Amino acid sequence: MSSKLQSLLFALVLIASFYYWGAYFAATILALSFLIFFHELGHFIVAKLLGVAVNVFSVGFGAPVFERQFGSTKYRISAIWLGGYVQLKGQDDARPELKNYDKDSYNTLSPLGRIAVLFAGPAFNIILAFLLYIAVGVLGIEKLAPNIGQIVPNSPAINILQKGDKITAINGTAITHWDEIKPLLKTEPMSVEILRDGQKLSLNLTPKIMESKNIFGESVLTPMLGIGASGELVTLYFSGFELFSFALDETIKASKLIYQSLEKLVLGVVPINQLGGIVAMADITTKAAAISLSTLFIITALISVNLGILNLLPLPVLDGGHIVFNLYEMIFRRPVGERVFVVLSYGSMALLFSLMAFTIANDIYRLAGGYE
Repeated sequence: MSSKLQSLLFALVLIASFYYWGAYFAATILALSFLIFFHELGHFIVAKLLGVAVNVFSVGFGAPVFERQFGSTKYRISAIWLGGYVQLKGQDDARPELKNYDKDSYNTLSPLGRIAVLFAGPAFNIILAFLLYIAVGVLGIEKLAPNIGQIVPNSPAINILQKGDKITAINGTAITHWDEIKPLLKTEPMSVEILRDGQKLSLNLTPKIMESKNIFGESVLTPMLGIGASGELVTLYFSGFELFSFALDETIKASKLIYQSLEKLVLGVVPINQLGGIVAMADITTKAAAISLSTLFIITALISVNLGILNLLPLPVLDGGHIVFNLYEMIFRRPVGERVFVVLSYGSMALLFSLMAFTIANDIYRLAGGYE
């Protein structure tokens, strides 16, 4: 495909996107572009620190839409806005058979040095997510208030708790939002402090094992009180050490969620038609931007963690695959055979582009109401 045709298609996609999502799509462009930039910046900085020459720093693939050269590096915004790359001297995923052994080449680094360069991109995405959660903690995050909106029949809460009660503490641990309740529940007697009609009360009850649904739609058995939230919201703000703790906790939870989602996808718990790609990201991010800056940062942080974790998967064309190749070289004292390297690289490239095409088609079908 010619560079002019790529640029034309890119422009048409942008026009169609703005027509569908409106002005808030500009926030999506900025957010996703920055995620890609920050990921590649990780590779770029560590490569430079280790003395590797960087030929190209690109946001996007394909023909350059904008390009400027500073020193030995060309900085680009490319036509196909579905990712990005840093092209290091001696390392080119598009032509894996080509290597260079000059002093400033990626190939002259030790396997450990190459792993450091490769790991830096995903690590920067995790760091960025942490920084975004710091910003969210300062701006304020909305959570469900610990106010009871319903009581389940034949549950531990029946005739003890009431609709409208506000839970303020469980066994002496203060409760500020609804999500803090579940981790404290055990199948043993407990003290629940509530606020009812302006009056503080301390009640005793024992949770029991009940069936509920997790975020993947699976039925699980867990200790429960048998209460539901009222739907009221509370805005939480963090500062000092609490801010650091909040950001770290949210980053860890987001990382675990990605791994759990991959596991459920492989096990067939999550159907393949739930897979989302760049279109789904754009849709979610644009809707988040329309709600608030804090919501936009939360979604961007989740996508950043997603980008970091998925890039560590052991596919040869991803950072994780190259890390595996270098670990092999460290262990067996020889690199992976060139033929094996090339075949696996091109094979994983074909797999990723096929998956990308599927997710785009799946996203468009979903947005068009195909699964309703």
